[in-house]
Amino acid sequence: MNAYMGLTCKPGAYNEVLKKLLLGLNVDQQNVFLLFGPVDILVKFSNLSSVEEFVEKWVNPIRMIGAEDDLLTKTISLIVSAEGESCAEKPYAFLFLNIKPQSVEEVRTKLLTIPEVLSADSVLGPYDIICSVKAEDRDDLETSVLLIQQISGLESSVTSVISPIKVMPDW
Repeated sequence: MNAYMGLTCKPGAYNEVLKKLLLGLNVDQQNVFLLFGPVDILVKFSNLSSVEEFVEKWVNPIRMIGAEDDLLTKTISLIVSAEGESCAEKPYAFLFLNIKPQSVEEVRTKLLTIPEVLSADSVLGPYDIICSVKAEDRDDLETSVLLIQQISGLESSVTSVISPIKVMPDW
């Protein structure tokens, strides 16, 4: 089983949250993405044995990050119901897609035929599909997003560009 958690941080707190995720909870940096968008940090969890493991091992401890300082203002948990390919390369952006209910699997299948799409996972939560895409630059990303937005059955999309995570010297 796979899942995602989206974290929204108090303004100026994302470095402290990243530090607690990577050093305090030992989350693999390859699965942590700093985003420009409605979610500040996206964390991918793979090979979970159950929803209970996800909640006990990750959701509850992550929700407690910086509780004394209110470092997190919002979290969303997304359980993967149908997985795409694993990302073989680092994505440039994530698209959070809402799909007409009868079209979710059809859209996910179409997404996976686009060469710039690295993965497309159907998820349970406020979005229907999380899609990672590769791009050389913003123009390339724009071309990919416009292509994705033309897929029949897509109702809305939110694109979040990934920022590199810089490990601070005091870590």
